[in-house]
Amino acid sequence: MFREKIKVLDCTIRDGGLINDHYFTDNFVREVYRALSESGIDYMEMGYRSSRELCPPKDFGTWKYCDDEKIREITDGIESNLKLSVMVDAHRVKEQQFVPAEKSPFDMVRVATYVKDMDKAIELVNRCHDLGYETTVNIMAISKEIEPDMVEALDQLAESQVDVVYVVDSFGALYCEQVEYLVKLFRKHLPATKEIGVHCHNNQQLAFSNTIEGIIHNANFLDASLYGIGRGPGNCPLELLMGFLKNPKFKLSPILRVIEEQMLPMQKDIEWGYLIPYMITGMLNEHPRAGIEMRKTADKDKYAKFYEEIRDAEGSY
Repeated sequence: MFREKIKVLDCTIRDGGLINDHYFTDNFVREVYRALSESGIDYMEMGYRSSRELCPPKDFGTWKYCDDEKIREITDGIESNLKLSVMVDAHRVKEQQFVPAEKSPFDMVRVATYVKDMDKAIELVNRCHDLGYETTVNIMAISKEIEPDMVEALDQLAESQVDVVYVVDSFGALYCEQVEYLVKLFRKHLPATKEIGVHCHNNQQLAFSNTIEGIIHNANFLDASLYGIGRGPGNCPLELLMGFLKNPKFKLSPILRVIEEQMLPMQKDIEWGYLIPYMITGMLNEHPRAGIEMRKTADKDKYAKFYEEIRDAEGSY
């Protein structure tokens, strides 16, 4: 359970922002930053660095863009050894500019990509790496990829400057055997100098156990979020992961306190966590967007009807 090389990244603001179009208040983000700083967690992901041309500001909140000056406003005056990361979608990089890392509040740039956009992802990673940032590539929707394409992408990444490559179960469709297989596949095709990460979604209530499976097979970068917040069913709960890892540097009380004071009130207004529509999309290896839209309707609890519609539309099962 304890391995010194393991690093934990909290994605509360970034993945949680997919629920509310990134409209978290400054006070909320600051309190999360304070709690994570006190807890001993390694990284906090502040949100996305998105193109304002491709993602108009009228549609999104601050954490869709994560301007350097805004991040400094949040962190100012709080003593912390917490490293900060920002995520960039490889297919939304128009007009993106990054200053050298020593002039930025960010330590890490994480590039989210599909296999088909790997060339774009690697170009961005190499550019950010040359500026002094730690870098990751998060391969999204991995449960939809075929192995020959995946191997080709991994062989490309092996030659890149990326530090960490993530197995991302975007649809919450994977079981432990598949996580084991993928982590071992990544390890086979990546040099020992590159770490492997896991990012799991909780459609089938397996995010925590699948993260543990990744740990067993030497994935050393682990994503989690406060109270499991994230799009649809959410992510591996940070508090569960901290309890499992038994790292003496971790302090759980600040995490439980910020959940009590910030997350519980928020859950009255926005919905996340295990629900049957997300279980259905996970079982059928589909994007949770259909479940998200269904939960906005008067038929939000018509589970059998939803299942039959999704099943028949996709030809699954």
